[in-house]
Amino acid sequence: MSELILSIQSHVAYGHVGNDAAVFPLQRLGAEVIAIHTVQFSNHTGYGAWTGEVFNAAMIADLVRGVEARGVLGLCDGIVSGYMGSADIGAAILDAALTVRSANPGALYCCDPVMGDVGRGVFVRPEIPAMLRDKAMVEADIVTPNQFELALLTGQEVTDHTSLVTAIQALHRLGPKIVMVTSVLTNETPEDAIDCIASDGKKMFIVRTPRLSLSINGAGDAISALFFLHWLRDHSVSSALAQAVSAIYGILKRTEDEGSREILLIPAQEELVHPSHKFKAEAFLP
Repeated sequence: MSELILSIQSHVAYGHVGNDAAVFPLQRLGAEVIAIHTVQFSNHTGYGAWTGEVFNAAMIADLVRGVEARGVLGLCDGIVSGYMGSADIGAAILDAALTVRSANPGALYCCDPVMGDVGRGVFVRPEIPAMLRDKAMVEADIVTPNQFELALLTGQEVTDHTSLVTAIQALHRLGPKIVMVTSVLTNETPEDAIDCIASDGKKMFIVRTPRLSLSINGAGDAISALFFLHWLRDHSVSSALAQAVSAIYGILKRTEDEGSREILLIPAQEELVHPSHKFKAEAFLP
Protein backbone atom coordinates (compact mmCIF):
# COMPACT_ATOMS: atom_id res chain seq x y z
CA MET A 1 0.00 0.00 0.00
CA SER A 2 1.30 3.48 -0.87
CA GLU A 3 2.37 5.83 1.88
CA LEU A 4 0.06 8.79 2.46
CA ILE A 5 1.83 12.04 3.35
CA LEU A 6 0.38 15.43 4.23
CA SER A 7 2.68 18.14 2.86
CA ILE A 8 2.17 21.73 4.04
CA GLN A 9 4.52 24.04 2.19
CA SER A 10 4.70 26.97 -0.22
CA HIS A 11 3.43 26.83 -3.81
CA VAL A 12 4.66 28.60 -6.95
CA ALA A 13 2.88 28.78 -10.28
CA TYR A 14 6.20 28.61 -12.14
CA GLY A 15 9.19 26.56 -11.06
CA HIS A 16 9.93 24.07 -8.32
CA VAL A 17 10.19 25.05 -4.66
CA GLY A 18 8.19 24.06 -1.59
CA ASN A 19 5.35 21.71 -2.46
CA ASP A 20 6.30 22.03 -6.12
CA ALA A 21 9.68 20.50 -5.30
CA ALA A 22 8.43 17.94 -2.77
CA VAL A 23 5.13 16.56 -4.06
CA PHE A 24 6.21 15.27 -7.47
CA PRO A 25 9.26 13.32 -6.17
CA LEU A 26 7.05 11.68 -3.56
CA GLN A 27 4.44 10.80 -6.15
CA ARG A 28 7.03 9.57 -8.65
CA LEU A 29 8.19 7.11 -6.00
CA GLY A 30 4.67 5.88 -5.43
CA ALA A 31 3.47 7.86 -2.41
CA GLU A 32 0.09 9.58 -2.21
CA VAL A 33 0.30 13.23 -1.16
CA ILE A 34 -2.22 15.61 0.32
CA ALA A 35 -0.80 19.05 -0.50
CA ILE A 36 -1.77 22.19 1.41
CA HIS A 37 -0.11 25.44 0.38
CA THR A 38 1.09 28.13 2.79
CA VAL A 39 1.61 30.69 0.03
CA GLN A 40 0.85 31.02 -3.66
CA PHE A 41 3.45 33.00 -5.56
CA SER A 42 4.07 33.40 -9.26
CA ASN A 43 7.66 32.16 -8.78
CA HIS A 44 10.20 31.71 -6.00
CA THR A 45 11.55 34.81 -4.32
CA GLY A 46 15.10 34.20 -5.55
CA TYR A 47 14.16 36.01 -8.74
CA GLY A 48 13.82 39.21 -6.73
CA ALA A 49 10.28 39.92 -7.96
CA TRP A 50 7.08 37.92 -7.66
CA THR A 51 3.33 38.24 -7.31
CA GLY A 52 0.88 36.40 -5.11
CA GLU A 53 0.14 36.21 -1.43
CA VAL A 54 0.86 34.47 1.85
CA PHE A 55 -2.19 32.54 2.98
CA ASN A 56 -3.54 32.92 6.50
CA ALA A 57 -3.54 30.34 9.26
CA ALA A 58 -7.34 30.14 9.34
CA MET A 59 -7.44 28.95 5.74
CA ILE A 60 -4.82 26.26 6.40
CA ALA A 61 -6.73 25.07 9.47
CA ASP A 62 -9.94 25.04 7.45
CA LEU A 63 -8.35 22.87 4.75
CA VAL A 64 -7.06 20.45 7.38
CA ARG A 65 -10.58 20.21 8.85
CA GLY A 66 -11.96 19.53 5.39
CA VAL A 67 -9.47 16.73 4.80
CA GLU A 68 -10.17 15.38 8.29
CA ALA A 69 -13.87 15.24 7.41
CA ARG A 70 -13.03 12.85 4.60
CA GLY A 71 -11.76 10.41 7.22
CA VAL A 72 -8.28 10.07 5.72
CA LEU A 73 -5.99 11.64 8.33
CA GLY A 74 -5.88 8.36 10.22
CA LEU A 75 -4.33 6.82 7.12
CA CYS A 76 -1.49 9.36 6.99
CA ASP A 77 1.98 7.95 7.56
CA GLY A 78 3.42 11.37 8.12
CA ILE A 79 3.37 15.12 7.67
CA VAL A 80 6.12 17.24 6.16
CA SER A 81 6.39 21.01 6.43
CA GLY A 82 8.67 23.64 4.94
CA TYR A 83 8.49 27.42 4.55
CA MET A 84 5.91 28.77 6.99
CA GLY A 85 5.53 32.45 6.13
CA SER A 86 4.37 33.57 9.58
CA ALA A 87 4.23 32.35 13.18
CA ASP A 88 0.44 31.94 12.87
CA ILE A 89 0.93 29.63 9.91
CA GLY A 90 3.57 27.75 11.89
CA ALA A 91 1.06 27.27 14.70
CA ALA A 92 -1.52 25.99 12.19
CA ILE A 93 1.02 23.50 10.83
CA LEU A 94 1.82 22.22 14.31
CA ASP A 95 -1.89 21.89 15.02
CA ALA A 96 -2.19 19.87 11.81
CA ALA A 97 0.62 17.59 12.94
CA LEU A 98 -1.13 17.03 16.28
CA THR A 99 -4.42 16.36 14.48
CA VAL A 100 -2.76 13.74 12.26
CA ARG A 101 -1.10 12.11 15.28
CA SER A 102 -4.40 12.07 17.12
CA ALA A 103 -5.91 10.17 14.20
CA ASN A 104 -2.84 7.95 13.79
CA PRO A 105 -0.41 7.88 16.75
CA GLY A 106 2.19 6.20 14.54
CA ALA A 107 2.39 9.09 12.08
CA LEU A 108 5.69 10.99 12.00
CA TYR A 109 6.35 14.70 11.54
CA CYS A 110 9.24 15.84 9.33
CA CYS A 111 10.06 19.54 9.67
CA ASP A 112 12.29 21.32 7.18
CA PRO A 113 13.10 24.44 9.24
CA VAL A 114 13.39 26.88 6.36
CA MET A 115 14.94 30.10 7.65
CA GLY A 116 17.98 31.05 5.60
CA ASP A 117 21.30 30.02 4.16
CA VAL A 118 24.98 30.87 4.11
CA GLY A 119 25.47 34.06 2.10
CA ARG A 120 21.79 35.03 2.22
CA GLY A 121 21.33 35.09 5.98
CA VAL A 122 17.85 34.87 7.49
CA PHE A 123 15.08 35.44 4.93
CA VAL A 124 11.99 34.67 7.04
CA ARG A 125 10.04 36.91 9.38
CA PRO A 126 11.81 37.71 12.68
CA GLU A 127 9.52 35.53 14.82
CA ILE A 128 10.04 32.35 12.79
CA PRO A 129 13.43 31.15 14.17
CA ALA A 130 12.25 31.24 17.80
CA MET A 131 8.96 29.54 16.90
CA LEU A 132 10.80 26.75 15.08
CA ARG A 133 13.33 26.30 17.88
CA ASP A 134 10.92 26.46 20.82
CA LYS A 135 7.84 24.76 19.37
CA ALA A 136 8.41 22.91 16.09
CA MET A 137 11.57 21.14 17.25
CA VAL A 138 9.68 19.80 20.27
CA GLU A 139 7.05 18.18 18.02
CA ALA A 140 9.19 17.05 15.09
CA ASP A 141 10.42 13.48 14.77
CA ILE A 142 12.72 14.31 11.85
CA VAL A 143 14.33 17.65 11.01
CA THR A 144 16.27 18.55 7.88
CA PRO A 145 18.12 21.86 8.33
CA ASN A 146 20.94 23.11 6.19
CA GLN A 147 24.19 24.05 7.91
CA PHE A 148 23.12 27.67 8.47
CA GLU A 149 19.79 26.62 9.97
CA LEU A 150 21.47 24.03 12.20
CA ALA A 151 23.66 26.75 13.68
CA LEU A 152 20.73 29.15 14.06
CA LEU A 153 18.55 26.59 15.85
CA THR A 154 21.25 25.50 18.29
CA GLY A 155 23.37 28.63 18.73
CA GLN A 156 26.38 26.48 17.83
CA GLU A 157 28.73 27.80 15.15
CA VAL A 158 29.59 25.01 12.71
CA THR A 159 33.11 25.27 11.33
CA ASP A 160 34.58 21.76 11.56
CA HIS A 161 33.50 18.20 12.25
CA THR A 162 33.70 18.56 16.02
CA SER A 163 31.44 21.62 16.10
CA LEU A 164 29.13 19.93 13.58
CA VAL A 165 28.66 16.94 15.89
CA THR A 166 28.14 19.26 18.87
CA ALA A 167 25.41 21.15 16.98
CA ILE A 168 23.66 17.96 15.85
CA GLN A 169 23.67 16.62 19.40
CA ALA A 170 22.26 19.93 20.64
CA LEU A 171 19.48 19.71 18.06
CA HIS A 172 18.61 16.18 19.20
CA ARG A 173 18.23 17.52 22.74
CA LEU A 174 15.55 19.92 21.51
CA GLY A 175 13.42 16.92 20.56
CA PRO A 176 13.98 15.43 17.08
CA LYS A 177 14.99 11.77 16.95
CA ILE A 178 16.42 12.04 13.43
CA VAL A 179 18.54 14.91 12.09
CA MET A 180 19.61 15.24 8.47
CA VAL A 181 21.80 18.22 7.58
CA THR A 182 21.18 18.78 3.90
CA SER A 183 24.40 20.58 2.98
CA VAL A 184 27.63 20.85 4.94
CA LEU A 185 30.79 22.76 4.05
CA THR A 186 33.30 22.95 6.91
CA ASN A 187 37.03 23.59 6.90
CA GLU A 188 37.41 19.80 6.78
CA THR A 189 35.34 19.40 3.60
CA PRO A 190 37.47 19.18 0.44
CA GLU A 191 37.04 22.22 -1.83
CA ASP A 192 35.60 20.08 -4.62
CA ALA A 193 33.05 18.31 -2.42
CA ILE A 194 29.92 18.84 -0.32
CA ASP A 195 28.65 16.70 2.54
CA CYS A 196 25.27 15.59 3.84
CA ILE A 197 25.08 14.21 7.38
CA ALA A 198 22.34 12.20 9.09
CA SER A 199 22.03 11.11 12.70
CA ASP A 200 19.64 8.90 14.63
CA GLY A 201 21.00 10.04 17.98
CA LYS A 202 23.27 7.01 18.30
CA LYS A 203 25.11 6.89 14.99
CA MET A 204 25.94 9.46 12.35
CA PHE A 205 26.46 8.92 8.63
CA ILE A 206 27.96 11.01 5.85
CA VAL A 207 27.50 11.08 2.09
CA ARG A 208 30.09 13.13 0.22
CA THR A 209 29.42 14.14 -3.37
CA PRO A 210 31.28 16.26 -5.93
CA ARG A 211 30.52 19.93 -5.46
CA LEU A 212 28.54 21.38 -8.35
CA SER A 213 28.88 24.96 -9.51
CA LEU A 214 25.19 25.88 -9.29
CA SER A 215 23.10 27.41 -6.51
CA ILE A 216 19.51 26.38 -7.11
CA ASN A 217 16.24 26.87 -5.25
CA GLY A 218 14.12 23.87 -4.30
CA ALA A 219 16.84 21.26 -3.85
CA GLY A 220 16.51 21.36 -0.06
CA ASP A 221 12.72 20.94 -0.25
CA ALA A 222 13.10 17.94 -2.55
CA ILE A 223 15.83 16.16 -0.58
CA SER A 224 13.91 16.60 2.69
CA ALA A 225 10.84 14.95 1.21
CA LEU A 226 12.90 12.14 -0.30
CA PHE A 227 14.78 11.48 2.92
CA PHE A 228 11.48 11.33 4.82
CA LEU A 229 9.89 8.88 2.38
CA HIS A 230 12.92 6.58 2.32
CA TRP A 231 13.03 6.66 6.13
CA LEU A 232 9.37 5.68 6.30
CA ARG A 233 10.13 2.74 4.03
CA ASP A 234 13.48 1.52 5.38
CA HIS A 235 13.71 2.95 8.92
CA SER A 236 17.42 3.28 8.17
CA VAL A 237 19.19 6.63 8.43
CA SER A 238 22.09 5.49 6.27
CA SER A 239 19.87 4.04 3.53
CA ALA A 240 17.53 7.05 3.47
CA LEU A 241 20.50 9.43 3.29
CA ALA A 242 22.23 7.54 0.48
CA GLN A 243 19.07 7.21 -1.63
CA ALA A 244 17.98 10.84 -1.20
CA VAL A 245 21.43 12.28 -1.92
CA SER A 246 21.98 10.04 -4.94
CA ALA A 247 18.68 11.13 -6.50
CA ILE A 248 19.18 14.83 -5.87
CA TYR A 249 22.77 14.79 -7.10
CA GLY A 250 21.68 13.31 -10.42
CA ILE A 251 18.94 15.91 -10.83
CA LEU A 252 21.28 18.77 -9.92
CA LYS A 253 23.98 17.47 -12.27
CA ARG A 254 21.46 17.47 -15.13
CA THR A 255 20.36 20.96 -14.10
CA GLU A 256 23.96 22.19 -14.12
CA ASP A 257 24.73 20.53 -17.46
CA GLU A 258 21.76 22.25 -19.10
CA GLY A 259 22.35 25.62 -17.43
CA SER A 260 18.80 25.83 -16.08
CA ARG A 261 17.73 28.47 -13.57
CA GLU A 262 15.10 26.04 -12.24
CA ILE A 263 15.81 22.57 -10.87
CA LEU A 264 14.97 20.04 -13.61
CA LEU A 265 12.77 17.73 -11.58
CA ILE A 266 10.59 16.70 -14.50
CA PRO A 267 13.18 16.15 -17.28
CA ALA A 268 15.48 14.34 -14.82
CA GLN A 269 12.75 12.41 -12.99
CA GLU A 270 14.30 9.03 -13.77
CA GLU A 271 17.03 9.98 -11.27
CA LEU A 272 14.41 9.67 -8.54
CA VAL A 273 13.86 6.02 -9.33
CA HIS A 274 17.18 4.93 -10.85
CA PRO A 275 19.96 7.37 -9.86
CA SER A 276 22.82 7.44 -12.34
CA HIS A 277 25.26 8.12 -9.50
CA LYS A 278 24.83 5.90 -6.45
CA PHE A 279 26.60 7.19 -3.36
CA LYS A 280 27.11 5.19 -0.18
CA ALA A 281 26.61 6.46 3.34
CA GLU A 282 29.67 5.98 5.51
CA ALA A 283 29.89 6.06 9.29
CA PHE A 284 30.75 9.60 10.37
CA LEU A 285 33.42 9.38 13.05
CA PRO A 286 35.02 12.81 13.51
